[in-house]
Amino acid sequence: MSHPIPATPPEYADPRARRAAVRWTLLLTGTFTVMAGAILTPSLPAMQEHFAAQTGAENTALWVKLVLTMPALFIVLGGPVVGWLVDRVGRKPLLLAAAVLYGVAGSSGFYLPSLTGILVGRALLGLAVAGLMTSVSTLIADYYYGPARARVMGQQAAVMGLGGTTYLVAGGFLATVSWRAPFLVYLASFLALPVIAWLLFEIPRRQSPPAPQRGEQAAGPEPGPWRTLGRLLALVYGVTFLMQTVFYMIPVQLPFYLKTALGAGAKWAGIAVAATTLCFALGSLASERISRRLGQGGTLALSFALVAAGYVSLGSAGSYAAVLGSLVPAGVGFGLLIPNMNVLLAAGAPEAVRGRAMGGLTTAVFLGQFLSPILTQPLIASLGLAASYRAVGLGLGGLAAVVLALVAMGFPRRS
Repeated sequence: MSHPIPATPPEYADPRARRAAVRWTLLLTGTFTVMAGAILTPSLPAMQEHFAAQTGAENTALWVKLVLTMPALFIVLGGPVVGWLVDRVGRKPLLLAAAVLYGVAGSSGFYLPSLTGILVGRALLGLAVAGLMTSVSTLIADYYYGPARARVMGQQAAVMGLGGTTYLVAGGFLATVSWRAPFLVYLASFLALPVIAWLLFEIPRRQSPPAPQRGEQAAGPEPGPWRTLGRLLALVYGVTFLMQTVFYMIPVQLPFYLKTALGAGAKWAGIAVAATTLCFALGSLASERISRRLGQGGTLALSFALVAAGYVSLGSAGSYAAVLGSLVPAGVGFGLLIPNMNVLLAAGAPEAVRGRAMGGLTTAVFLGQFLSPILTQPLIASLGLAASYRAVGLGLGGLAAVVLALVAMGFPRRS
């Protein structure tokens, strides 16, 4: 089995137990990014009632919903800046600063009296999440290479998916105590600070990655000429943005689809979304093994095909069981895609700009999430929810066929 941390000067050598602790510190710190919205979802109705009674404002419902979406907007705005800072200041210093800001801004909703103050805190939380997500992903790309990098990035996506489900449940429990109680969970970042400071480290910048050890095969293209980097970024960012836009048709639109088509309430919608998240985690865990067998092009085609099959079936589902069955291939397909894009970008971006590349990926992820309701609404208004799911599925099926044809023709070719 290959050593999971690349060859570095002796002062960075770690025993096996510490290597495992480093990996789990990165994986669990990464779950803070999905906590940003999931933990508060069950509190929104009570929060709306509180501020409506306090202020009497007619638009309170809109402002309370912005409490959930405000971080995503500022993640999008802050991603490129954070990526630049990761390359200039360093991965670990930015991660520590982001963890501090995360705890302060995230918990501000517990003690700030006004909705305006809470929204400002949520905006700062978005910047903190951008810092956490970018620095953690960049550190993973720095510490690991080859199959080890693909494996850890698959684990990262899986743990984040499972974390999202856990935070939804925890948020629901805490919301029964008080709508402010879930804000206290953000203080967990302060518990992570000493562990981050003790275990994580900066690796000196190299001009090229270490050579794979015997028996290893590179997980993606070596850093190529600068003229090819733009094409790589366009591919990774474009695919990620597209699939995040499509993915958010489940948490945003599925509750309405279940209610209108099957008469299923919020509880059943929550179970369906949780099932998708679980399948996402399973797909992420399998991504490294599948990518090793099919290659990155083949894995991308499989991701498109699985989501396509799931969405076409979802749009034709006549029962709740059929809906759950449709979400299985869709969730697995999304889970295969995210680690694949991370590995492709980490392997292709030179270390000197890796932070900026990962910051751009953070922007693509959350821009797709933020714009999904806006971009899909015209399609839904024209066709209806069921037909929209089928149309998106057919479109992704066409993309899967195109990718398969390109792979058969020998693309992508290395420069």
